[in-house]
Amino acid sequence: MPDVTVIGGGLAGSEAAWQAAEMGCSVELWEMRPLKQTPAHRTEHFAELVCSNSLGNRSIETASGLLKEELRRLGSVILRCADANSVPAGGALGVAREGFPRAVTEAVHAHPNVAVVRREATGIPDGSTVVATGPLTSDALAGEISALSGETLFFYDAASPIIFRESLDEEKVYLASRYGKGEAAYLNCPMDEEEYYAFIEALVCAELAPIKDFEEGMYFEGCLPVEVIARRGPETLRFGPMKPVGLPDPRTGEEPYAVVQLRQDDAEGLLFNMVGFQTRLKWGEQKRVFRTIPGMQNADFARMGVMHRNTYLPSNRMLEATMRLKGADALFFAGQLTGVEGYVESAAMGHVAGVNAARVARGLKPVELPRGTMIGALAHYITVKEGTLQPINSNWGLLPPAPKKENGNRLSKPERRRRQAEMALAELEEFAASGGVFPREVLQGFRS
Repeated sequence: MPDVTVIGGGLAGSEAAWQAAEMGCSVELWEMRPLKQTPAHRTEHFAELVCSNSLGNRSIETASGLLKEELRRLGSVILRCADANSVPAGGALGVAREGFPRAVTEAVHAHPNVAVVRREATGIPDGSTVVATGPLTSDALAGEISALSGETLFFYDAASPIIFRESLDEEKVYLASRYGKGEAAYLNCPMDEEEYYAFIEALVCAELAPIKDFEEGMYFEGCLPVEVIARRGPETLRFGPMKPVGLPDPRTGEEPYAVVQLRQDDAEGLLFNMVGFQTRLKWGEQKRVFRTIPGMQNADFARMGVMHRNTYLPSNRMLEATMRLKGADALFFAGQLTGVEGYVESAAMGHVAGVNAARVARGLKPVELPRGTMIGALAHYITVKEGTLQPINSNWGLLPPAPKKENGNRLSKPERRRRQAEMALAELEEFAASGGVFPREVLQGFRS
């Protein structure tokens, strides 16, 4: 019997298994794919990306950037593989959709303390266990988790279409990143006013793939289908995914009325993802409507937009900030199943659960990361939130604020964010060095 069992080979499960193994525990990582697939996954690789291929902003002046930097300093295998498989994405950390999960799979398989077991978990095993089965948990295991919680919440999530670059009209699209930040990494499809409103009309009238009537509208606000945004008003997309600000067309020198951005999806630059175009339109309707976008009139779709149900727990009633089930000795949960939203957020909860599952297996008490860190703040929020828990991303509101003024001078927002990040990283370093929680290699990472 292993010291730690991790169920689920997504980003959270891979991170949890790696961290427990790094702490000297023998680990079994159970993954049901390819024996049993999910509605969204396509390969047998760990940490497969099913929505965007972006892990969010790189800069520590953003909440997402700080979260990634905390994980880097804690020795995250997910961030190590992401950095090694990055693709041009302006100021964001975009990763090769195939190269990144392959790298995670190879790294986890190669760890001497990890044994990979390809099987479906229909129950929760004895011993120190991390359940990281994600938002697409199989029915059998979801039933057992529901019995533990008394309820299982869910919301609907959607993924954007992916386009073959060679099918785009190069004379109509142009390469640029907003405000010129980072490398010019996005293909931009410009629209004039007439083209924009014609597109909006086609979009809001298009036929949707069906879901149950009582589930209508149960979307996560951070990943709304593009047609849902459009139905909130004709201008909403111009101030959202189709915002043209900072993207002047080099052929005219002026900003278009609206822009559809396409982000590189693979290492070779053959595939591009429609940014912010999550959708539940029927596939035929997607082709009809999206081919009205300038530059995409002959678009060849490598993947259509899809929609799927994401399950998550009432963690504010079920879990401690250590990710341990309240009242249990050695059962932990991780990833989107806990109520965080986002790839890196999922990995972060995997990190917390993996470290603590290893500690319990070694006869130690689980630990909470400091609330002044982004990882600790996320874990604290989802486990103490009053009322109904809604999925949450990393954000600055979770951390102690920086002062707005210093010596009578008002500090800019970027400067306040930088100071928040510095405080969080200092607190994380102090915590990592204080109690023997992490291996020596992690502490060396703070000093490098």
